[in-house]
Amino acid sequence: MGRIRKLLVANRGEIACRVMRTARDQGIATVAVYSSADAHAPHVKMADEAVLIGPGPVGQSYLVPEKILAAAAETNADAVHPGYGFLSENAAFSAQVEAAGLIFVGPTAEAIDLMGNKAAAKRRMIDAGVPCVPGYEGENQEDDTLIGEGEKIGFPIMVKAAAGGGGRGMRLVDAADGLPAAISTARSEAQNAFGSGELILEKAIVKPRHVEVQVFADTHGNVIHLGERDCSVQRRHQKVIEEAPCPIMTPELRDAMGSAAVEAAKSINYRGAGTVEFLLDSSGEFYFLEMNTRLQVEHPVTEEITGLDLVAMQLHVAEGGELGLAQEEVFLDGSAIEVRLYAEDPANKFLPCTGLINFFEAPVRPGVRIDAGITAGQEISPFYDPMIAKIITYGETREVARKLMVDVLRETALFGVRTNRDFLIACLENDQFSDGEFSTAFIAEEFGEDGFSDALPSAAELAVLGVRHYLLDRDKASAKSLNMPEELLGFTSNEHLHSPYLLACQDATYRVVVRAHKDGSFMVDVDDATLSVVPRNIEGARAVLTVDGQAIASTVHLAGDTLHALVAGRGMTCVNLLAKARGGEDGSDGRRVLAPMHGRVVDIFVQSGDDVQKGDRLAIIEAMKMQHDILAEIDGSVDDLLIAVDQQVGADDLMITISSEDE
Repeated sequence: MGRIRKLLVANRGEIACRVMRTARDQGIATVAVYSSADAHAPHVKMADEAVLIGPGPVGQSYLVPEKILAAAAETNADAVHPGYGFLSENAAFSAQVEAAGLIFVGPTAEAIDLMGNKAAAKRRMIDAGVPCVPGYEGENQEDDTLIGEGEKIGFPIMVKAAAGGGGRGMRLVDAADGLPAAISTARSEAQNAFGSGELILEKAIVKPRHVEVQVFADTHGNVIHLGERDCSVQRRHQKVIEEAPCPIMTPELRDAMGSAAVEAAKSINYRGAGTVEFLLDSSGEFYFLEMNTRLQVEHPVTEEITGLDLVAMQLHVAEGGELGLAQEEVFLDGSAIEVRLYAEDPANKFLPCTGLINFFEAPVRPGVRIDAGITAGQEISPFYDPMIAKIITYGETREVARKLMVDVLRETALFGVRTNRDFLIACLENDQFSDGEFSTAFIAEEFGEDGFSDALPSAAELAVLGVRHYLLDRDKASAKSLNMPEELLGFTSNEHLHSPYLLACQDATYRVVVRAHKDGSFMVDVDDATLSVVPRNIEGARAVLTVDGQAIASTVHLAGDTLHALVAGRGMTCVNLLAKARGGEDGSDGRRVLAPMHGRVVDIFVQSGDDVQKGDRLAIIEAMKMQHDILAEIDGSVDDLLIAVDQQVGADDLMITISSEDE
């Protein structure tokens, strides 16, 4: 070991940026590795040097040790930080890094290998006296043996993959008749995900809390813990909200769990940062779950309440330094909460989403930390984890941190891809969460596992959307005009200028008519209601409008005919169907004709080979009991006709392709 002068970060996204920030503060040069899908990612721009290691799929880039090591050699890096995920818990990679004469910022290959197998780890923890869930972790993997051991343990039980994690290869079995099928599916899933079908069985702890302890060890025999984190708010075994300290923790329980975690680390001669995870039942008994031999996603909440930089500590220990911190010198102050912002669609069973980030803005204020690896204009690809940012808040009390988090999320605007932002707010405002009385069953019980849909927009919110859309349209038209006096904006020879919109929001359609007054105010018809709107404090994307006397804040971004918005803290996406029907902008060049909405094809007016001119009717789609003309946006000829009469199409489905005469 020796001083680290140049650090290669074998990761991407927010964790790569996080590690680089501390390395820069330590005077250490940084090297980024990136796939072709990440060519314009923030971590690439942030590093002192960057090396392309392959195409987007992880199996051809971030998961190939030889490419990482080649990049280190090319840039003369002397250390590798694996971040989390990817190769961070790959024992062979750790060994390869050290065999190449480089410093691996993490534990030894032996420790990674041992704790990476749940069966072997549990056997070691039992020998070390760490409380473990009753179960079976034997080497005999015959179905009959597993079924027999399951009956001995008693139901309900958990069937788990011995290797890997993240909920894959894991099944809850409530009765004996469900065990054979659970063994079969868990083994198959584990084999496909981790290359090993080995399973363990554990007594299911009903509605436990998931509490983990941060440990740190140096190469001089010093091992300490830095308190605990509560990670019980999970969906399908994936963490969503984490906090430190645990809301129900007592000093006595913390000492007991902390001591067990330290013993776990000592028993395997651990080095660096690690996390020992426990299940805590309602009676206060806790059981070893697993050990993560890396930095955790949720490490910022520990940093916030201890005042320590865990990455700086990792680098110091990797250089051979002593911790320089005794257990009695670790103090926990205040409370911190972290939420994971995922690119996913809560209304559609939380399916991951891809797309272009049009706009990203989060508030900067005391007590708020944003760990993000994204920027406006960046493409969210299908190749990587859907977590795109983390938001962390700190307060003197848990309630201060919670309220601050709600406020920050309400002001966080991320447009272009669907996110779980509104779902996070709903979780934070739930009574069980605010009271601290929740378990790993929290999301399933309070929201269900199939999806989460917010309420439909109110008339006042739709009025805001209509006026903001109108103002953006007006500004866009003004920008295209020559020497237009400001006082003539919105001028009409009639008494008022009427601008109709047909806004499709959350599977519903609303007629909104905006009538501009000469004094800058508006009257807005929303279906059968009429509202008065007065703009206040318009500053770029953000504005405050007074609607019938009520001040409503909003942030908007217009992409073609789609208006992305935050209105009164709620995320909304609306498509102006009238503009779509007129062949409005949709970000394409007109060669690919996409369905503007979900609907039924009523009529088709062209065939393959037909010549068309801009404005020609191509087809009609019926949606929301209304018919919408699909018009050609360019002159050309029809190449492919991919629809038929009575066919159902989804929004953005490709219907027709047109060859331009200019090609």
